[in-house]
Amino acid sequence: MKAIVVGGGIGGLATALSLHERGIEVAVYEQSRTIRELGVGINTLPHAIKELAALGLLDALDRVGIRTHELIYTNRFGQQVWRDLRGLDAGYEFPQFSIHRGKLQGILHQAVLERIGSHNVHPGHQLVEFEDDGGSVTARFDRRDAGDTVTASGDVLIGADGIHSTVRSTFYPDQGPPSWNGLMLWRGAVEGEPFLTGRSMIIAGGMNAKFVCYPIYNNPDTPGRTLINWAVVARIGDGSSPPPRREDWSRLGQREELMRYVDGVFTLDVIDPVAIINSTVDFYEYPMCDRDPVERWSFGRVTLLGDAAHPMYPVGSNGASQAILDARCLAALLAACKDDVTGALKAYEAERLPMTADIVRTNRKGGPEQVIDLVEERAPDGFDKLADVATHEELEAMVRGYASLAKFSQRDVNRPKA
Repeated sequence: MKAIVVGGGIGGLATALSLHERGIEVAVYEQSRTIRELGVGINTLPHAIKELAALGLLDALDRVGIRTHELIYTNRFGQQVWRDLRGLDAGYEFPQFSIHRGKLQGILHQAVLERIGSHNVHPGHQLVEFEDDGGSVTARFDRRDAGDTVTASGDVLIGADGIHSTVRSTFYPDQGPPSWNGLMLWRGAVEGEPFLTGRSMIIAGGMNAKFVCYPIYNNPDTPGRTLINWAVVARIGDGSSPPPRREDWSRLGQREELMRYVDGVFTLDVIDPVAIINSTVDFYEYPMCDRDPVERWSFGRVTLLGDAAHPMYPVGSNGASQAILDARCLAALLAACKDDVTGALKAYEAERLPMTADIVRTNRKGGPEQVIDLVEERAPDGFDKLADVATHEELEAMVRGYASLAKFSQRDVNRPKA
């Protein structure tokens, strides 16, 4: 069997490694001229780390990331609403990692080059079209530097080409642009002093403005300092109109616009949002977009994966994690059903589509961050006693329910595979 993977992001590279591990020949085609370490911080949850560990990548993750110890939800005044231990500290068999998105992609890319070979990785290749004749799939790519067109044939084509997926738009030509909810997300990273445990994550605020902060790297050359990732989410529209700027990760943010939602809004004891943002030279903006879940991912010998299949709002630390889970599930099913590619793709869709669709819908409501949305709605000026605002049971149901939905509860992650 030979697989064509369209897209060299986290999902596409994890797919390539997983297919190779199963003895399936694979080639990766990426439209960017180079596979670069772009973005800022993300969190990768224990169920996804379990799969990366199975690929032998745990030591590499430890070199460039931080094992998250705790997640603390507070209101905008720093009053604690909920605290959760994370990863190994919460009793999971695998850690949660706070890590630079580009570093995670770099680990996967390096492993692909070493295991699969650079001759099977093709940057600067823009997918133009593909044809499934029932026995194989042939894809045509424009080579951006050479100015010509090449074709590739295989037994299966996997569209891991992101929220603007060419593969997906082939099957859903009338889907239109991604849906915007009126929220803008700004993200940056800057070196600073460790706070709390040095492995703590804070999400503060509520429905109209949130501040997120966590460390993603301890540079051995700068002891006593850590690379801190921060993010601000604020409502700048009602979502009834298109986003003001294209939804991508490489657009520089506008400081004067951002600070309207930070300065005088947050009062936190453990870290100063204004100071950390002002000390960041460049940061990025992204209108929070997703797409409605679709009924099908798989069409004959072609399927979708990651953001091409289920683009979701970046809450709950699930975007990259779910793409990794897609990759591992798909590779296992293709290896088990080599004589029935279409059946394997349908089985993959049946296992992964319903759950990820539920996550997309739940993330639209705030995911686990509903705990601070609820408290802000009921007590926008703070509280004397949290119990007077929301019961422990209410808050726990939101957090634990989301973990169960996304399959990263301790029970799900620690359960041995059948």
